[in-house]
Amino acid sequence: MEPVPKPSHVFDRDEEWAGLVRFATSPSPDVRLGVVSGRRRQGKTFLLDALVGAMDGFMFTAAEETEHQALARFGRELAARTGGGRYAFADWDEALERLFAVIPRGLIVIDEFPYLTKASPSLPSLIQRALDPRGHARKSDARLLLCGSAMQVMNRLLSGNSPLRGRASLELIVRPLDYRASADFWGISDPRLAVLVHSVVGGTPAYRREFVAGDAPTSLVDFDGWMLRTVLNRQMPLFREARYLLAEETDIRDMVTYHAVLSAIAAGNATRGGIADHMGRKSPDIGHPLSVLEDSHLIAREADAFRKGRTHYRIREPVIVFYEAVMRGEWPRLERGRAEAAWRDSRSRFLSQVVGPHFESLCREWAMLAGPEVFGDLPGAVAAGTVADPGNRTQIEVDVAVLAPEEHGRPRRVLSLGEVKWDEVLTVGHADRLRRARDLLAVKGYDTRDTVLACYGGAGFQQDMPGDVRLIGLPELYG
Repeated sequence: MEPVPKPSHVFDRDEEWAGLVRFATSPSPDVRLGVVSGRRRQGKTFLLDALVGAMDGFMFTAAEETEHQALARFGRELAARTGGGRYAFADWDEALERLFAVIPRGLIVIDEFPYLTKASPSLPSLIQRALDPRGHARKSDARLLLCGSAMQVMNRLLSGNSPLRGRASLELIVRPLDYRASADFWGISDPRLAVLVHSVVGGTPAYRREFVAGDAPTSLVDFDGWMLRTVLNRQMPLFREARYLLAEETDIRDMVTYHAVLSAIAAGNATRGGIADHMGRKSPDIGHPLSVLEDSHLIAREADAFRKGRTHYRIREPVIVFYEAVMRGEWPRLERGRAEAAWRDSRSRFLSQVVGPHFESLCREWAMLAGPEVFGDLPGAVAAGTVADPGNRTQIEVDVAVLAPEEHGRPRRVLSLGEVKWDEVLTVGHADRLRRARDLLAVKGYDTRDTVLACYGGAGFQQDMPGDVRLIGLPELYG
């Protein structure tokens, strides 16, 4: 089959488009089912709608309704796709049989699938039966894509004892745009402005147009005005978005506890013990909320580069970090329309608790994608790390630790150790700390013979920085 070109109105998403087309046009009779997931606002429906249009497929978007209502609407839309009239289905087994009978080939998409399983819990089992060698789907060459935003529900579709485990030939997660693509999407050419905007809205495509009515900051000077016009404007949809993201997760009930966990992480408490202390709880008490937030893709758990068993938590959604660190404490004033005063009093907190940590994560992302010419080899892992310094009775925090892939029987190679500063000029002292960390890691058995010392700066570097230190500024990050 001829390749299906990506429509010009679909921004970026080349890898996702290629994967979807490969699935939809596969000649293999065993390729029948695909699953597409991702948090809301990432453009899943937009992408699939473009694919269905390019392939003349059939797409049904579920809604929060009863099984009877869903079947009736499905019957009407399927009939309209095949010539008009209406189909009346008694159950989903009958609906699936008709679906594969009247669409003998091409692509079928069921969007917002979790809404259907909520009203009809047996639907995954019925789809499994349809995919069996003697099932309804075998009478058709069509490919079925199930799509949804409720991450916990979508994760369970193909895991554990799920009826559909082992049935899917495609498992695609539509993620936010990376920071460079996001800058292009917003039309921002100034790297410093791009970091500030990304610290607030991340790479979620929907926030660019619908949620701010197409308003983008025109310059660094305009950034504060843009914040007041959009993010902190009680009349704009983005104003309450962070609250809605949490409320949309089906397994989250006690909103106060979950907001407390997110607030603790946003305040810089990255370890489980630190989060618990900030909340006034014991560590075992927050295990369930952490698991739910992680399964919902709202937070991520990342291992310390140099301390086995120690993990750090970070919030995946920048808009939630911004809400917890800045907006939550100012909510009474913001709801009364006092955005200017609230922003004036919280801007320093924004720079320290939001932009600073976010810039660190962007530097780690850059390092992970670096070619072998940057650090001497392709990175195997990139993370923050903690190096104990017994001589000085302290610890050295390494913001960007780049490790080579593990090799059996050999010491782990440390490709690079990096220090990150957003609003502070990096000096020789920062380089000396990295040098000290490198020496301590060598004593611990790491291979640091070729370790590259790197300084990542948002505000520049001291002129007499040592020549053996790699300097990575905003132009390099966005180059």
